[in-house]
Amino acid sequence: MSQTTNNLAAYIWSLADLLRGDFRQSQYGRVILPFTLLRRLEGVLEDSKPAVLAAYENIRKMNLPEEAQEKLLLRETNGLSFFNISLMDLGKLGEAGIKENLESYIQGYSKSAREVFEYFRFSEYIGQLADNNLLYKIVQKVRATDLSPKAISNYEMGLVFEELIRRFAESSNDTAGEHFTPRDIVRLTTSLVFMEDDEALQKPGIIRTIYDPTAGTGGFLSSGMEYVTEMNPQAVMRAYGQELNPESYAICKADMMIKGQEINNIKFGNTLSNDQLHADRFDYMLSNPPFGVDWKKIEKEIKDEHNLKGFDGRFGPSLPRVSDGSLLFLMHLVSKMRDASDGGGRIGIILNGSPLFTGGAGSGESEIRRYILEADLLEAIVALPTDMFYNTGIATYVWILSNKKAAPRKGKVQLINGIHLFHKMRKSLGSKRKEMGDEDIRLITRTYGDFEVIDSMELDKPADAKSSRGRQSENGNGDAPKTFSSKIFKSHEFGYRRITIERPLRMSYQFSDERIEELRYASKPLNAPMKWLHEEYGKHWSDNKYGDIKEYEKDIRIHIKKEFSGLKEKQIKELLNRKNWLQQKEILEKARLQQQKIGIDQHDDMNGYDAAVKATGIKLDARVKKQITAAVSWKNPDAEKMIKKVHKKGTANPIYGLFNMGGKVIEYQPDGDIRDHENVPLDPSRSVNEVNEEYFIKEVQPHVPEAWIDSSKKDGQDGEIGIVGYEIPFNRHFYVYKPPRDLAEIDADLDKVSGEIMQLLREVHS
Repeated sequence: MSQTTNNLAAYIWSLADLLRGDFRQSQYGRVILPFTLLRRLEGVLEDSKPAVLAAYENIRKMNLPEEAQEKLLLRETNGLSFFNISLMDLGKLGEAGIKENLESYIQGYSKSAREVFEYFRFSEYIGQLADNNLLYKIVQKVRATDLSPKAISNYEMGLVFEELIRRFAESSNDTAGEHFTPRDIVRLTTSLVFMEDDEALQKPGIIRTIYDPTAGTGGFLSSGMEYVTEMNPQAVMRAYGQELNPESYAICKADMMIKGQEINNIKFGNTLSNDQLHADRFDYMLSNPPFGVDWKKIEKEIKDEHNLKGFDGRFGPSLPRVSDGSLLFLMHLVSKMRDASDGGGRIGIILNGSPLFTGGAGSGESEIRRYILEADLLEAIVALPTDMFYNTGIATYVWILSNKKAAPRKGKVQLINGIHLFHKMRKSLGSKRKEMGDEDIRLITRTYGDFEVIDSMELDKPADAKSSRGRQSENGNGDAPKTFSSKIFKSHEFGYRRITIERPLRMSYQFSDERIEELRYASKPLNAPMKWLHEEYGKHWSDNKYGDIKEYEKDIRIHIKKEFSGLKEKQIKELLNRKNWLQQKEILEKARLQQQKIGIDQHDDMNGYDAAVKATGIKLDARVKKQITAAVSWKNPDAEKMIKKVHKKGTANPIYGLFNMGGKVIEYQPDGDIRDHENVPLDPSRSVNEVNEEYFIKEVQPHVPEAWIDSSKKDGQDGEIGIVGYEIPFNRHFYVYKPPRDLAEIDADLDKVSGEIMQLLREVHS
């Protein structure tokens, strides 16, 4: 920003001097921004307004709808997309009745311009200014400022308005992060997105589009246009956006009006549930969506689009969990990329750490990452320092995507670790305590542009301030050097196959009195309350009264509500029903009859259980047999393996659970409690089975010889064994091991501290 525009912005912001005392600091921008817009629009319309007023005199007699009137009046504006049919301007409002005159003047604007003031809730602030006798003073100061195109160009006026927005953001402090992206982050992201096209953007007559689905106050749109204008003043950049917050929408639309953009390209509403630019595709896209915000309110619309449209819609790959919609915005942007055959598109989006790794293989998040990486859309991810945003201090990352990668980048992803590229701010703004300087931004963009690998380059950055709390170690490890790194990976290196590892089920059974007695009670959740009830009231039961507890029902209900509050009314009724008690007693008696035939010895081969039960001759239905089996059996690692199936034909293959035993091919029953999963790195150069088997033989079989791979667990897309997953463990790739201090140093430190403590204790006791 030049000194002239900076001075003009400071002069306009000095309106705050009149507001101080009657308005809160966070409200200054809500007065200054719409008044600035009003004065600029008045200057822009100065030449065309006489023709518009003359045309309106004729058109209003036709009694046409407002929309039809606007189309006719726009012909008289010399190409502008708005007009004003009021006979007033800021110099004709007068002092008496100024509130009503100003409101009437604003109503004279065309619908799209008038809407901006409505979303600013400008009439409310006009009322407050009038009530505090400030309106006339504000209007007089505003009208004394020449903001016409003759005095200041669209480009310069855009810079002034951006500076006013920045001041508003800083005065809003804690709430600013919902609507404003810090300028340093905007500059970095914009540079990363545009720099690959620098050569193309310098061509004469170039026309490009830029889009932000979470436009906020238009910071990204403005930065993109500014970047291109500085490079090529003759280039045309058309801005598109959508914003959910009314005030941010008003600021963004006002900013676009000031810059001479087509304001109907800025839409109001929820981008995810109601994409108002659904047919458009764009050259450049920039976005800072809300971090970790759930999408429960629009869950139906999102799921309907996913299920009904699939890849013809925006959310074809999958859906993330409802608690975090960040990846929905990413998929939305990918769907908006101009086709590669038509020049392609580039994306810069700011996300928190969750989209990098949340969700295992087969989850919605993993499937989205899979789609992006297998489609070779991801160019780079840059890790930013913490404490960079107004409303959060969490770790954040800039993702750069493109469907027109340069040849060296094809099939590869660059990770840049810029967490130490910052300087501390003199004064915090909300949670923003750090800022990236021009040199920091240049280092990242240069490294990205050169597609360069940098291994821990030490930075000339001051050490972090030490805490003043507690005792500082004299023999500490010292401050770790602040470094900058860049690494390049093949896209498939972030992928893996999750194979399921099974081990055989081993069980024993015994018809002991203690185990059989458990059959007197139903299974969970009635088991514990039945035990209590039998212990409390069972001593009164005779055979013809067994389970009859009606006379105690009131007391039982009181106890249950207190001690077993999780039981529902239906379950309480089952508990109090004598029929259920008699059914359990009948099962108990049948088990006792089985006990007489089978005996009370422990058997460590469950494979003989069915034959032993059948030999008793006691008929049991499936439900009763299941309950008795559950009572008399338990898992025992020393028992024999349970056989699931004996194959009459086939070849043994222990890797996939087909074992040779006595000339037969045996398949064992798996034990779900000790089931495990292994993540096998992807290797596209070899077959899936070859990679899986090599990993299993090397990493699993030596430790658990009886284990096998479950070949039924296959990927939904390629049908191969193992479910494909993708994650980008950023921190793991940049972790630098730091050995602990020598034990002798630690012991000496402890001895010294112990001596100091003992000395203090002696002084206290003395």
